Amino acid sequence: MRMNLKSLSFARAKDALETPVDIAWLAAFRVLFGLVMCFSTIRFIWYGWIERSFVEPAFHFKYWGFGWVPAPGLIAGYAIFVVLTVLAVALTVGAWFRITCPLFAILFIYVQLIDVTTYLNHYYLAGLLACLLAVSPAHKAWSVDAYRARSQVSFVARPWLWLFRFQVAIVYTFAGVAKAQPDWLLSSQPLGIWLSSLTDLFILGRFFSWDWAAPIMSWSGFLFDSTIVGWMLWHRTRPYAYIAIIVFHSLTRALFPIGLFPVIMMLAALVFFPPDWPRRLATLVYPSVVPQCGVSPKRRSWSRFQLTTALLFAIVQVVLPLRHLAYGGNVLWDEQGMRFSWRVMVREKNGSLTYSVKQRSSQRVFDMSPRKYLNPIQEKEMVGQPDLILQLAHHIERDLGRKGFGPLEIRASAFVSLNGRPAAYLIDPTVDLARVRDGLGRADWIHPSPKGTIPRTHSIPHRVQPASIRTYTTSDLPP
Repeated sequence: MRMNLKSLSFARAKDALETPVDIAWLAAFRVLFGLVMCFSTIRFIWYGWIERSFVEPAFHFKYWGFGWVPAPGLIAGYAIFVVLTVLAVALTVGAWFRITCPLFAILFIYVQLIDVTTYLNHYYLAGLLACLLAVSPAHKAWSVDAYRARSQVSFVARPWLWLFRFQVAIVYTFAGVAKAQPDWLLSSQPLGIWLSSLTDLFILGRFFSWDWAAPIMSWSGFLFDSTIVGWMLWHRTRPYAYIAIIVFHSLTRALFPIGLFPVIMMLAALVFFPPDWPRRLATLVYPSVVPQCGVSPKRRSWSRFQLTTALLFAIVQVVLPLRHLAYGGNVLWDEQGMRFSWRVMVREKNGSLTYSVKQRSSQRVFDMSPRKYLNPIQEKEMVGQPDLILQLAHHIERDLGRKGFGPLEIRASAFVSLNGRPAAYLIDPTVDLARVRDGLGRADWIHPSPKGTIPRTHSIPHRVQPASIRTYTTSDLPP
């Protein structure tokens, strides 16, 4: 009897796996994603972010293992984004998709690898979605390619739908897990810090000044991220859940400068609707133009290679956000395992950083500010990230070594406040960073996270006062 139940369960799973679904959802996703990416690349050009991100900095922070990735010059930078825009248009209309979409994904990922300080969760998500689209049959319907081939495919293998749903679910789930910690739920931080700067907003500002505003919004954000996938999977609550998604992300975008992340999430959440939702939507306006796709003529399934690759992809997507558990400590403080983990808006850091450089031959000690090498955005991002502080220390050693000041010892005085706590040492000031090598292991040169929770009423972040640490400029360079 038990064997029969197992066989029956396997048969049902196999049947569900091989039953095809309407391709309309995938074609619509391709069109909407391409439009958003086209807008994103044009916006990057329009606002002059190419110069600020790639040309102005004298030094670029690199991801571990990707130090070889070069930064483009001004002309090359503009050329890259013009090409990205053209590729995004081609992706949207499904033209030469097997070439244009992979090229878009590769070029987009290259841009993200140029400098760590430009990392944003929605860029990471966009890169993943571009890769998934590149290997999918998203061009088989409603595309230039389908028109040229005179062949419109109506169905696609069901695992494609599950894979895209899984990717979106990962984002929401781990965003909820990241908020399940004392700072967010008990102290309402860092949301309380941010809301305290928005009290002059029209209408909403009055509510943000009340003590209960931050706790209510913190718990609402936690409950939303933790449960929204379940509500979207249940057909009875799906329409109301999607309205909640629109309201939540629209409000988030209106209050905080988080780029296109809300737009991408509103788009991505559409994969939870029935696969034929674009046809149903279109028939409401043009019932004679977009017919129903009818009954599938045959079953469609993935090969063993496709299933294995998808499984490995899913495992990586689960393990990456959990890798901080192998390091111990507080990931919001030491940042080991912070990136690629969907920890959206859960930490606020500010502080001050000065490098102390000692010339071994003469025993001279002089102070250096990171401003010599970085633009303001880079400096703001790196001051709370230990691995970036280490990278710049190595660059300072190389730069001064080339000028004849070596050999050198370099130490960092980094005072950092996390989510409104009093500032504390982030880096052990006695450690010579010039002798430290970055890697995947536990960084014992990072000071442990400050202990204790923050009072819920504490809404103003602790700021490092000039009296407690000097702020150095580029004039502090050695003569």
